[in-house]
Amino acid sequence: MGPQDTVAGVDAEVDRRLVREIASGSTDALGRLYDRHAGLVYGLARRILVRLEDAEEVVQDVFAQIWRDATRYEPGRATVTGWLVMLARTRAIDRLRSRQARPDQAYPIDPDSGPVPVSTGRDPESTAIAAADARKVQSALATLPDAQRSLVELAYYQGLTHAEIAEQTGVPLGTVKTRLRTAMMAMRSALAS
Repeated sequence: MGPQDTVAGVDAEVDRRLVREIASGSTDALGRLYDRHAGLVYGLARRILVRLEDAEEVVQDVFAQIWRDATRYEPGRATVTGWLVMLARTRAIDRLRSRQARPDQAYPIDPDSGPVPVSTGRDPESTAIAAADARKVQSALATLPDAQRSLVELAYYQGLTHAEIAEQTGVPLGTVKTRLRTAMMAMRSALAS
């Protein structure tokens, strides 16, 4: 176990403690969790949605849900960061689909509407840890075969469903599901080591 693993373990325990405090009604804990992870949530939402306003609303929705559902968090199922990423991805994809389902209310996508912030008030240590986590994920993703990596990118960065991926790539739906499951297991192993 290297120094980064020790820091990441401490960081994960801090997150779990904050969620327990939020579950007990601590708005201060919610603020600290927001400071630690809003940049990550925003970055993922922005990557899926592109529009600044939509990504900002996803961040608000995710942390409002954390406030409401903190008592339901199960540490054995996911890290707090993993839980936040899952919530952000789900909210962003829901917003994207809603926008696509109602084209009369859809906004034009402007990829030049502004830069994606790296941080929203994080201290340098938290920013360094988040950057190290992002590098670990990118490294794990890079170890996947091209066929798996491209499907993971379509699912997690573009927010496509399994059926949409199958349609777009011409790969049978069952194969898409198997490759994604295999890729996620490989990434989980790579991230755990």
